[in-house]
Amino acid sequence: MIHPDDVRRQVGKALLNASQTLEVQLVERLQQALAKDTHVLVSDSTNKRAAASRQLLQAILENLQIAEQRGIPMCQDTGMILACIDVGPDCNLSMHAIECALNEGITDAVASGYFRKSVVSEPLFARTNTQTNLPAIVYWNTVHSGSLTISLMLKGFGCENCSKIVMLDPTASRNDVLKTVVDIVAIASGKPCPPIVVGVGIGGTMDYAAYLSKRALFRPVGQPHPDARYAALESDTLDAIQSLSIGPGGFGGSVTALAVSYEHAPTHIAGMPVAVTISCWADRKGIVVFGGSDGA
Repeated sequence: MIHPDDVRRQVGKALLNASQTLEVQLVERLQQALAKDTHVLVSDSTNKRAAASRQLLQAILENLQIAEQRGIPMCQDTGMILACIDVGPDCNLSMHAIECALNEGITDAVASGYFRKSVVSEPLFARTNTQTNLPAIVYWNTVHSGSLTISLMLKGFGCENCSKIVMLDPTASRNDVLKTVVDIVAIASGKPCPPIVVGVGIGGTMDYAAYLSKRALFRPVGQPHPDARYAALESDTLDAIQSLSIGPGGFGGSVTALAVSYEHAPTHIAGMPVAVTISCWADRKGIVVFGGSDGA
């Protein structure tokens, strides 16, 4: 049996950890990017783009060390919290109980983790800060097995503001989709704090494609799509983004993106929605998994 207090505790813990540390594979790719620019400078010490890129990557990696050592956020924008909640048949909690526990866990993390209060209660007129980072953006999904999984994201808005949805014609080709994604990244340029992580959603409706692009970001870095066609598209999209030479911070350099992931869903015969969510290098995620009758 899952107790709401366990959900609250695990959510708070996961958010704190996500604010302070990146997944290992992402750190490794930052280190690899640094090694590439260092190699360029060995061959050409006057390469200003590689020098600027190396300096920024060194600062990012040092910042990550400080955040982990001191237990403080790696970025001052601790984002808007997004939760994708998968509920299976073994879950004993109601949606209401889960959401209450989620909000309590968020409140705990915000209070103890030095999170910046970044959420306003209404978007256009008063824009009054809620002072709690609530409400979170919550997506619910039912699954055929297991109990409860809560995937969490701290979504900064410098990069979120660069995300886009495009409604392509149903006749759009693989290359049309690839070009659409690359064009969105090119327009964003240095604004989303590259090197970036890119999530792409294809299919469904306009809103569902956006959801899919967020789900794509939850896939572990380096884990390709299980469909070989989409895995190849991910690889080709990443290569095309690198060829833009935007580089870390927009200063140029070898690496513009650290990873690209696609997710897809059935769609209408008359359309092909494509949504691109861009995450900055601080691609902060956490996951809380509860099993069946034996709990977490």
